[in-house]
Amino acid sequence: MKLFKIAGRFAQDEDGAVTVDWVILTAGVVGLVFVAMSGLRGQMSSVGAKVQDTLTGMTINTSF
Repeated sequence: MKLFKIAGRFAQDEDGAVTVDWVILTAGVVGLVFVAMSGLRGQMSSVGAKVQDTLTGMTINTSF
């Protein structure tokens, strides 16, 4: 009988439920970031090289 009371209180207790939700949401976001970064890994260096080439070819007009 005492075991049923303890189990009933445990089932109704909501302390910590928000923490579990945030842990699951955070893990999902981190997982999505890893998937996105693994898909873009090879393309990021080519984008950086293109930006470098564009900025190197520019001139700045310092006279007004």
